[in-house]
Amino acid sequence: MTTFRATILTLYPEMFPGHLGFSLSGKAMERGDWSLDTVQIRDFAEDKHRTVDDTPAGGGAGMVLKPDILAKAIDSVAADTRPRLLMSPRGRPLTQKRVRELADGEGVVIVCGRFEGIDQRVIDGRNLEEVSIGDYILSGGEPAALTVLDSVIRLLPGVMGNVHSGTNESFEHGLLEHPHYTRPQVFEGEEIPAVLTSGNHAAIEKWRLEKALRLTGERRPDLLTDD
Repeated sequence: MTTFRATILTLYPEMFPGHLGFSLSGKAMERGDWSLDTVQIRDFAEDKHRTVDDTPAGGGAGMVLKPDILAKAIDSVAADTRPRLLMSPRGRPLTQKRVRELADGEGVVIVCGRFEGIDQRVIDGRNLEEVSIGDYILSGGEPAALTVLDSVIRLLPGVMGNVHSGTNESFEHGLLEHPHYTRPQVFEGEEIPAVLTSGNHAAIEKWRLEKALRLTGERRPDLLTDD
């Protein structure tokens, strides 16, 4: 099996692997199912202060990552077919479909932005795919990069114990996932729905689909809208 290779370009490499070093993803890393290496962007600065940012052209608040420094950092990563992602709130929303596409590949290179953003010329010149994990702002791209990796690694062969665990979940079939129950049979006066203990698998699947449709309609009606 080919090892899934993740390369992270960041000003804070100590933030990795973070929570991915634990539980199933941590065990998968130990087995060699996936690997992680980081590139410190600041290593490519040439002045004594290791400066990586400058004021935005045209004025405005904040700072912008310098194109010459970041481009050299990206170019230090061996050229291959892995997609290059830039974590950005203006990127296309991450979907389960895109996650599966990434999991089916050989790995990913992720650029973690900081400050107000990075120079557009690097985005264009290095063919960076801007990806967003939600309509909110983080202090940097590192938590978003960890989220992307978390969603991808769990789908790699052998990472989850049950091969069906990754296919019967929210978004996999365009719906939110149905409710779950387990023992005890009665909890705080509420019983497990009788259909789930009936042994009638057709009835169980029908119940789960109905609940998934209802939840999706209530919470994410956009998922039920045809494109």
